[in-house]
Amino acid sequence: MRLEAAGQYTAPQDEPNHFVEHLRREALSVGTYSIPAGGVDDQQPHREDEIYVVTAGRGQLETDKGRTPVGPGDVLFVAAEEFHRFVDITEDLALLVFFAPAYSGR
Repeated sequence: MRLEAAGQYTAPQDEPNHFVEHLRREALSVGTYSIPAGGVDDQQPHREDEIYVVTAGRGQLETDKGRTPVGPGDVLFVAAEEFHRFVDITEDLALLVFFAPAYSGR
């Protein structure tokens, strides 16, 4: 299975960021999350474990443990229900996102 445009930055239209889901199975979903430079990550903690792969851009991941700079090639893990958001985005940020189990919308 080939996932078209997975990990490519897509500029948001009428929202602060953009998310597109590429694949959904009961145990896993995959999508691309895009946040423009200077943009806002308005996500809330979710019920699923999450892996981010940074495919483009730069910023910082903020969690309860502090901030971590992120850039292309970085792989980040966020446990279910853990507070997290991307901040100080200096270059349009594109993230390939893996949720396990599949993303529930919360």
